[in-house]
Amino acid sequence: MAKEFSDRYKKSKGRWLKALYVILPVVLAVFLVFQFVLGVSVVNGNSMANTLKNGDLLFYSRLEKTVQKGDVVALSLPSGEFYVKRVVAMAGDTVDIRDGKLYVNGMAETDAFVLGETLPESETFVYPITVPDGHVFVLGDNRPESVDSRYFGPVNVQQITGVIGLRLGFFYLNSL
Repeated sequence: MAKEFSDRYKKSKGRWLKALYVILPVVLAVFLVFQFVLGVSVVNGNSMANTLKNGDLLFYSRLEKTVQKGDVVALSLPSGEFYVKRVVAMAGDTVDIRDGKLYVNGMAETDAFVLGETLPESETFVYPITVPDGHVFVLGDNRPESVDSRYFGPVNVQQITGVIGLRLGFFYLNSL
């Protein structure tokens, strides 16, 4: 009886070790991919409506740090807060907010995805402002609901953790 129990234990132990040899490298690979290659963010709130919805799961490449005007980006502020916003102006661009509209380099922005008026929201910044080198100006698409560069100023490009590439909602999967 003791020998039978010992044999069963050895077989069971062998199966667990084989499973561990398969599972451990997979878990390690997934961890490394999400630590260094892919990032995940969840939309919290309505600041990017109608483009993004509260609860959407977003994926971005941590390797792609080059941003362009119009990109939706994930960013991390020094305060520890994380945001998802749209880049509306690049380094060297002049941003002006007046009469409920956004002006970049003197041209009124008329993007179809913008909801509501664009108001200054903070007395900290006097418009027009020129975006400094190495920075971008970001806004939420739902301007009345968004905390963005109107509150915290231009964002250093080093604070951008990635350009959003894929959105996973409850019943859909879309690229941005």
